[in-house]
Amino acid sequence: MSRIRSLPTELVNQIAAGEVIERPASVVKELVENSLDAGARRVEVDIEEGGARLIRVRDDGSGIEADDLPLAIAAHATSKIASFEDLERVATLGFRGEALPSIASVSRFALTSRQAGADSAFRIEVDGGRVREQRPAQHASGTSIEVRDLFYNLPARRKFLRAERTEFNHVDDLVRSIALAREDVEFRLSHNGKVVRLYKASRDQADTSQRISEVLGAEFLGNSMRIGQEGAGMRLHGWVGLPTASRSQADQQYFHVNGRLVRDRVVAHAVRQAYADVLFHGRHPAFVLFLEMDPLGVDVNVHPAKTEVRFRESRLVHDFLYRSLHEALADTRAGSSLQSAAQGADAQHLAASVPSALQSGLRLGVGEPLADYAALLGRSPGSVRSGPMPDNAMYGLAQDADGGQIPPLGFAIAQLHGIFVLAQNAHGLILVDMHAAHERITYERLKASHDGEGIRAQMLLVPQMIAVSEREATVVEENAESFEELGFDIARGGLQSITVRRVPGLLASGDIQQLVRDVIADLATHGSSRRVEEARNDLLSTMACHGSVRANRRLSLPEMDALLREMEATERSAQCNHGRPTWVQLTLAELDKLFLRGR
Repeated sequence: MSRIRSLPTELVNQIAAGEVIERPASVVKELVENSLDAGARRVEVDIEEGGARLIRVRDDGSGIEADDLPLAIAAHATSKIASFEDLERVATLGFRGEALPSIASVSRFALTSRQAGADSAFRIEVDGGRVREQRPAQHASGTSIEVRDLFYNLPARRKFLRAERTEFNHVDDLVRSIALAREDVEFRLSHNGKVVRLYKASRDQADTSQRISEVLGAEFLGNSMRIGQEGAGMRLHGWVGLPTASRSQADQQYFHVNGRLVRDRVVAHAVRQAYADVLFHGRHPAFVLFLEMDPLGVDVNVHPAKTEVRFRESRLVHDFLYRSLHEALADTRAGSSLQSAAQGADAQHLAASVPSALQSGLRLGVGEPLADYAALLGRSPGSVRSGPMPDNAMYGLAQDADGGQIPPLGFAIAQLHGIFVLAQNAHGLILVDMHAAHERITYERLKASHDGEGIRAQMLLVPQMIAVSEREATVVEENAESFEELGFDIARGGLQSITVRRVPGLLASGDIQQLVRDVIADLATHGSSRRVEEARNDLLSTMACHGSVRANRRLSLPEMDALLREMEATERSAQCNHGRPTWVQLTLAELDKLFLRGR
């Protein structure tokens, strides 16, 4: 073996570039983040030939002192951290001081900068790692960086670049994601001399909504809800897509930690669990979320490209994200999207007359008495509704012309083909899939019933011994209390075995071994597990499906009204247990359009 030797600086930078600079989009990311760290309020990105020929990023930030220009392209030189304590509390997007020298080592590089109040700007150039003497230049306050002929001195790397359109699409996706995180900054993106994106800086909430629409499409805001949750020293805010607006792939998922776009397993797992009850299998939610927390609680120095982070208290972060999203999705009651619009709505189109037949037994699978439905309808068990319903503020009811209250889902008028309930509200026509709606109502009641009772455990007649790895056995030993809370009695039986003596009663007939292994895997990876809850919910979902009203079951008008009121009061009732929508609204304007009225 040859002797150990120090590598040349140019080769060290090229090795670093191989870790940080994957493609033109990686260069744009590093340069734009530097602009934002410099306090820029306007960032211009010019691309030629997908970034292979030219990448130019210009900003109006604080600029760089003339004497610091050589240091800006020196390895591990930065103004953003100065000590280990600073590294533990990184509050900037960049901090390592290796991006510029790495980029300069694999391109024809030029940096021009001028501080506010300075007499002139200065320019320094690097050609494949060879630094040229800096000189005065003309430039407004701020910084411009030009990266030409990326990977020109590394032909093997240059061959890995994709087609021009593909590389530009990666740049476009990157700029859009950054624009979502920094609505206070104006961004302009051009390709081959043509402006492709122009995002104006937001001044108010209307401008922010406009930017969201420009980046993700106008339909995103219409199919999402805004959330804001605080707790445990963290703040989560942004937009989460409605379950009915799920996508076939995870292409509209943006999660930012302290302004940094990241991909994290803890985050992905928490989001997946929060949506587990309302999405089809294989579907993906859309969201734009921002998590703000103490920089000390997150380590951003775990990936060369800074696209991954490590939370110091990952379980706490996971549970906070799950609870916040779970609570937000719980508010997706049927008709909730109409409540704000219903306030003060003109209800002249609502029929004055309502059904007056007796309420018959529409059972929700958990044995509620008829009085419960009568209470929902605002009358005694043996009476009928003959006037406005009493205090229903919880439903967000509007007032009709006579002072009566109009529920968001209105009042039933007919049943179609034994499958759909037709109802009339202040806005037009409501169609309800009665089985899907009833299934969700039953399911939520079953869950509430079991949650109130807690997990009932059942002793096994013959304890089960399960062969596991030594690591898995250690996880069981270290998380004995967690297993007990989940309804298990599990003890380590040997170096690579465990013994199961007690399991959750509701799941005793299932695959105990697989369930235990899944719980162990979750505890080892995330520090917590909801496998038991998910397995229980799967069983309750099946029970709810079989116990719900079936197609071709004839319902009376009071029964249909009772179903509508239950939908308005039940969490997540806008979707069935399998993620299908339970109701749709056809407005009067849409109905007029169908019949060409007003033309």
